[in-house]
Amino acid sequence: MIVGVPKEIKEREYRVGITPAGARTLIEDGHQVVIEKGAGLGSGLTDEQYLAVGAQLEPSAARVYEQAELVVKVKEPLPTEYELLQPEQILFTFLHLAAAPELTDLLLKKRITGIAYETVQHDDGTLPLLQPMSEVAGRMSIQVGAHFLQKEHGGKGVLLAGAPGVRPGRVVVLGAGTVGSNAVRIAVGMGADVTVLDIDPARLAVLDDHYGNHILTLISNSQNIEDEVSRADLVIGAVLIPGGRTPQLVPEPLVAQMSPGSVIIDVAVDQGGCIATTRPTSHDEPVYLDHGVLHYGVANMPGAVCQTSTFALTNSTLPYIQQLARLGVQQALKANTVLRRGLNVFAGQVRHHAVADALNLPYQS
Repeated sequence: MIVGVPKEIKEREYRVGITPAGARTLIEDGHQVVIEKGAGLGSGLTDEQYLAVGAQLEPSAARVYEQAELVVKVKEPLPTEYELLQPEQILFTFLHLAAAPELTDLLLKKRITGIAYETVQHDDGTLPLLQPMSEVAGRMSIQVGAHFLQKEHGGKGVLLAGAPGVRPGRVVVLGAGTVGSNAVRIAVGMGADVTVLDIDPARLAVLDDHYGNHILTLISNSQNIEDEVSRADLVIGAVLIPGGRTPQLVPEPLVAQMSPGSVIIDVAVDQGGCIATTRPTSHDEPVYLDHGVLHYGVANMPGAVCQTSTFALTNSTLPYIQQLARLGVQQALKANTVLRRGLNVFAGQVRHHAVADALNLPYQS
């Protein structure tokens, strides 16, 4: 199979879909790897490294898309890439279709097989391809929040660790999954006053057992959310519905109750966000003020730490890419139920129920 890897074009996105080591593995398996020139440079991977393992370099994304049977990316195609996608191609990347009706429509019209990293799912509900990026984003969220809480960056001037005789900053984490758990880890390490909310008592119990009296765990309901968010210095949105649109847990009037200079980091923004006032931003303009609260809505946070993120992601995606290339899409999906759960669109039909529900489209099982 011909595996194509175009350069990512999302603003400040420096990750790449396959490393030279991954390309070598696929080539040793008997496949052809076609990669756009410069695709790995942002992650410190040179064209020479790809050439050395036998990959074919192409000068443009158009040349990659023209040849590829399987396109491997990191982020969803942007409008300028829509025309490059070939009918009935296989696309393996983060898609986040619940928040992207135009992209969904294009994939359906071109009868593209779209397999989304974020919905590949084990029997126990874990998300093996989303998890490494969620771990990175969760850890980054506290680092980024601490930065923007500084007065010179628009925040109220709070140090999360506090100081002798001065209370630490209050961090509220909405969601105790992978993003939330990693945010809690860093916030506790920085000495913040941490509260985490979730609807699942079992998840809260895990965090409570691990951190004890260093955190407060609360069941997520409107009363607890209102009580905690209204007095928070930093709120982390860490809610996930696999494949579906994120529920809005923090309404606009509650954001208005937060003190000026507080910070919201909505990691769920690429699925619609869990804060009513959140909208997508970019690494070039990451924040904006709404009701005096600083909002950060960068949808590709891990792209800022691209060397860590590229290797963490591709370590997890490569075995699935190998299986797709070896068996072809239909046999691979039949053989691997974990991968099959990642299927979002196929042959002009929506094949993931959460995507169908979010976009009010027919679902084909």
